[in-house]
Amino acid sequence: MDKEELKQKLTPQQYKVCIDCGTEPAFDNEYWSMKDAGEYHCVVCDTPLFSSEAIYDSGTVWPSYFQPVSDEVIATRDDDTMGMHRVEAVCAKCGSHLGHVFPDGPAPTGLRYCINSASLKFKPKV
Repeated sequence: MDKEELKQKLTPQQYKVCIDCGTEPAFDNEYWSMKDAGEYHCVVCDTPLFSSEAIYDSGTVWPSYFQPVSDEVIATRDDDTMGMHRVEAVCAKCGSHLGHVFPDGPAPTGLRYCINSASLKFKPKV
């Protein structure tokens, strides 16, 4: 989709996060305290990204996961904005910005995928 189509499909907050690589406000995001069983999909292309079985309370105010549904669904790239080095997490299918990956997560991966709710669409387990 081109940017005009995405502006029609996404809310302003989703567009800011997914296309402009923004970050949603702390505590003011849909899934930061979600406990329901299901899957989190990319809001842009609907690719399944994370299972509710991989979400955990990281002590941050954004949803955190220790692993994606498969290694192929998340791509990473260096992010040297904001005066620091981070690893950006993007949807491998459409390139949508999701959040960042940090090496301080729980076992078994030791990773924390800190993801913006605005980049996700939750689908409850049926």
